[in-house]
Amino acid sequence: MIKAKHQTGLVFFPAFDWAISPNHPEREERLLYTQDQVFEEGILDIEGIHEFKPDMVTVKDVQRAHICAPDVWSVTTESHLISAGGAKTIGMAVMDKKIEKGFALVRPPGHHAMRMVHGARGFCNINIEAVMIEYLRQAYGIRRVAIVDTDCHHGDGTQDIYWNDPDTLFISIHQDGRTLYPGSGFPNEQGGPNACGMTVNIPLPPLTSEEGFLYSIENMVLPILEDFKPELIVNSAGQDNHYADPITNMNFSAQGYAKLTSMLKPDIAVLEGGYSIEGALPYVNAGIILAMAGVDYSHVREPDYNPDKIRQSANVTRHIEKIGQVVREQWKNKNKLRQEFLNGKPFFDRNRSIFYDTDGIIETQHEKVAICEQCAGAVRIESSSDKGLNVLAVHIPSHGCDHCKKTAYEWYEKADKNQFSMAFLQDRPEDTYLTKTF
Repeated sequence: MIKAKHQTGLVFFPAFDWAISPNHPEREERLLYTQDQVFEEGILDIEGIHEFKPDMVTVKDVQRAHICAPDVWSVTTESHLISAGGAKTIGMAVMDKKIEKGFALVRPPGHHAMRMVHGARGFCNINIEAVMIEYLRQAYGIRRVAIVDTDCHHGDGTQDIYWNDPDTLFISIHQDGRTLYPGSGFPNEQGGPNACGMTVNIPLPPLTSEEGFLYSIENMVLPILEDFKPELIVNSAGQDNHYADPITNMNFSAQGYAKLTSMLKPDIAVLEGGYSIEGALPYVNAGIILAMAGVDYSHVREPDYNPDKIRQSANVTRHIEKIGQVVREQWKNKNKLRQEFLNGKPFFDRNRSIFYDTDGIIETQHEKVAICEQCAGAVRIESSSDKGLNVLAVHIPSHGCDHCKKTAYEWYEKADKNQFSMAFLQDRPEDTYLTKTF
């Protein structure tokens, strides 16, 4: 009898009743082949690997992470709430010490969903990791969380939600945004004024293979995690870096993913992308599960795996080494950069245009952040979409100071009906969510 070194939990949710279209890469077969592989290989027969059933998150759970216009049900389905619920189920099992580690193999994915939500971006409606994390913070009192996003696409939604949060370290390893959706995730994107350096982007060149990914983990990610000392490590475990993936340009393998997981040692992994339904996902997921459980994964191989064929070039290696130098230097200097903001103006403003490619929506945002030495700072977002909604969204961060709370409530109470159709207040210290329609 094989025995797991780490008690490991799994949740499966293929979302049979949700798909963008019958032939879209993001469809139920993504998980069905993986389930078959897990059963055929007898992974659930390993002592110490347990299956859990997903529950639904509540509207309130979603409202801790998101401000949905006009409301949660307008931008989600039950499948989205169960997908996030699968992550929440695993998170609770880890926090309750029923298991040491857990993997939520669920869809729809979530890491392109930002704090403000008008619809779907990059196949994502709500950010399932963020919904889980904010629930765990509320229920268990954890504070310092590290999210390591290994999806091939930059996790711009997760970055946005935690842009101003000094208690959340967000690291994204992804294909260079100059060559792939969503076109972001460059090293100079380091976080807002109150959280400079807490966003770490590692854009890798196309055709990066196992060597480059594992170099990035060993030489960039692990030293930063050691310095940050999180209470919880969450892996946004996208699998579209695989050499067989039809919509990306990387050369990672199932063995590489398993080694990455073994090195990273995440407490919780949540499935994100990965669209090589037969050629990659069953093998990659099996490798990740075995690595989390501390079981030998050396036999996990794709039928067509050929390491020589997918080995990266010397130019790719040199490029990644240069990125490593930049990332390490930025992490070293993060506190100096934050002081430059603290010695400046009381607020920091940025304007953005956000395209919801899945739903064809264009959003315009003006964001104002209170620069604060005591907390993550109150956030004011003026958001309008070509759907006709014009809203004010106000956020008070967890552990928000009295001054930022007062500022946020003033913004909300003074919302002008001649300017906005709706106003929202996301009060994380009080765990309340207010809304008014004009």
